[in-house]
Amino acid sequence: MIEFGHGTHVGLRRARNEDTYYADPDLGLFLVADGMGGHQHGEVAAALARDSVVEQVRAGHSLLASVRLAAQRLEKEARHRRDALPMGTTLAALHLHDDGYDVAWVGDSRIYMHSDAFRLVSHDHSLVQELVSAGRLDPELASRHPQRNVLTQALGITAAEQLHVGVAAGRRSQGQAFLLCTDGLTDGLGTSSLAATVGRRDLAAQECVDHLLLDGLEASGNDNLTAILVRLR
Repeated sequence: MIEFGHGTHVGLRRARNEDTYYADPDLGLFLVADGMGGHQHGEVAAALARDSVVEQVRAGHSLLASVRLAAQRLEKEARHRRDALPMGTTLAALHLHDDGYDVAWVGDSRIYMHSDAFRLVSHDHSLVQELVSAGRLDPELASRHPQRNVLTQALGITAAEQLHVGVAAGRRSQGQAFLLCTDGLTDGLGTSSLAATVGRRDLAAQECVDHLLLDGLEASGNDNLTAILVRLR
């Protein structure tokens, strides 16, 4: 059995919401996408990526293949628009199937898993994460770095043949929970705060998501916020 909650908010400083998401327990597919702020048609890019991944997974393609096909579709769409700036989006997706799960991501939208402990499954495709991985930046300073929003990979901006899609897989089990969210949530809330809310079994999944969005708005609210919480019963 799958229980899930979902929600999005424009935030306190943005005029429009360039985030989007999809949640379908019958297909076993859940995803969030964050259209690139400052780029034209960010909301269009996010919606195109969402719809393309849904279409391909429904047709029987793997999650990885679906994300790559979405990248190709975005690249093709951008060529037709003749805009000075490209269409771009991040993506974080979970596909539940049989007894297992697959996750895939591009950019800095994140995927966390809660089982015995709460942990980050994805890793950001960002300049700051590269600095941390190279030992050139203290992880404690990453969330305050002035270039923390500079991405190294994004659908529609990175050439499809050069795109690095992060992937992970495992066996699904009763009691697991997955949190998918855009950076508008994680910019304001640290891992311990996310874990405390996701771990509240006295709340339904939708109530947890509502709390996360409210906490994110109170902590920052500078960007659009989107979250999906999926629990396996």
